[in-house]
Amino acid sequence: MKAITLRNVPPEIARVVRKRATEKGQSLNKAVLELVAEGAGLRSKVKKKNTDFDEFFGRWSKKEADAFDKHLREIRKIDPEVWE
Repeated sequence: MKAITLRNVPPEIARVVRKRATEKGQSLNKAVLELVAEGAGLRSKVKKKNTDFDEFFGRWSKKEADAFDKHLREIRKIDPEVWE
C-alpha cells in the first residue's frame, strides 16, 4: 500500500505524533508509522537504527551533517590549474 490519508485526527493524537517526531528528529510520517506498528504489535518488525555507541560518539543533527557534507564537497573540488 502506498498511502493512507487520515481525516479528523483528534488534537490530542496530533500532539502526541508531533511530540514524538520532534523528540526523535523524524518526519511526521515516520512517527505515525512507528506508532501504528507499536499499536499493532509489530514493533519488532520495524527497522531500528543502531544507537549502541551514541553515548560514546554522539550523533549529528541533520543540520550538522549537511554542513559537514557541504565542506566535503568544497574540499573535493579539483583545481584545474593544479592538474594541467
